Amino acid sequence: MSQVENPELYQRRRVVVTGIGLLCGVGKNVSEVWTGLLSGKSGMAEIKAFDLTGHSVRFAAEVKDFDPLLFVDKKESRKMGRFIHFALAASAEAMAHSGLIIDETNRDRFGVHIGSGIGGFDVIEREHSNMLAGGPRKISPFFIPGSIVNLAAGHVSIKYNARGPNEATATACTSSAHSIGDAFRIIQRGDADAMIAGGTEAAITPMGVGGFAAMKALSTRNEDPTHACRPWDKDRDGFVVGEGAGILIMEELEFAKARGAKILAEVIGYGMSADAFHMTGMAPEGEGCFRAMSAALKVAGITPDMIDYVNAHATSTPLGDALESKAIENVFGVRALDHELLVSSTKSMTGHLLGGAGGLEAGITIMAMLEQTAPPTMNIEELDPQCRLNYVPNVPKAAKIDYALSNSFGFGGTNASIVMKRWKE
Repeated sequence: MSQVENPELYQRRRVVVTGIGLLCGVGKNVSEVWTGLLSGKSGMAEIKAFDLTGHSVRFAAEVKDFDPLLFVDKKESRKMGRFIHFALAASAEAMAHSGLIIDETNRDRFGVHIGSGIGGFDVIEREHSNMLAGGPRKISPFFIPGSIVNLAAGHVSIKYNARGPNEATATACTSSAHSIGDAFRIIQRGDADAMIAGGTEAAITPMGVGGFAAMKALSTRNEDPTHACRPWDKDRDGFVVGEGAGILIMEELEFAKARGAKILAEVIGYGMSADAFHMTGMAPEGEGCFRAMSAALKVAGITPDMIDYVNAHATSTPLGDALESKAIENVFGVRALDHELLVSSTKSMTGHLLGGAGGLEAGITIMAMLEQTAPPTMNIEELDPQCRLNYVPNVPKAAKIDYALSNSFGFGGTNASIVMKRWKE
């Protein structure tokens, strides 16, 4: 029986969020990211990570001045891809934020679920170059553990001695939304009391940027990168690659209360679907997105009219933005069309973190509830006539946000939506 047909199956133990760690082109911690978003700060600029000769797209949203040695020693750092460094950094902030201590009394009940769409692209490219230059003997023994997706979760679990469930998702741009949703279910069903969950990505590499450019998926506004990502604008021409991580500390409610934790939000719904339509394109009318959102609301046990804010997937692609907007219309109806429902895309500033997007945006959504403010969608100059909702254009909006929904959709037609509730004693 599906989650939609029997939501009571998922209404067992309550799951709350007690810590957030964020890292992206806009900032290197929660405070910097949130302040930057409210001020409309763009993380996009000309790429510094590699030689741009021959590249048709020359900009991205890189994490600036990142020092992995703040989170891992020099010797160990060399064994890890950049995506692992990001996961360690965001997890450190989230753990400090939560105040949670893992020790012999709880370590077997504390798990890690961190996703990534690609993993160590930087390591793969570097070691391939080494092999071409000097043969197989030049491949580092740390090539595989430095690049495979689950090593972000693995290193985080080692650092904190978290010996409960340890998993990683690799579902393209839905990876970290699936990680958070699956961690939610792990706690609900009693397999863990707490989870470090979210996602990380570091795909701003020659092959990463070049590959997306070859698909014609990226904006080509090389002369104006800060205004390149423009969700729902009529002149949008593709997404901008971002990098970073978003991590949540999730706990069973009574476990969190027993240690006196400060609760930030409650996760109450999680929905998944497949388009079963095309390897990169979305189903007509955003039908798969519609089913993911509907399922999440059903599991949450709330009606669409209770949602105040949607942090949309909207990446600034011509087709994807319009289809997601249509799906939101179909779920929320008149409230959406009357502009009561607030919808925004923070990718307009952070770029698209690919497998890390859902984790980053879940954290941003929680901040929106804590601060009672919807972050803006930047760079909207003239709306696409197909896009008819209130996208919080260009300036943040103070508003009552008691329930919020975060969307993530990925290549292969994989979709996820997460519903969160503002915490009130």
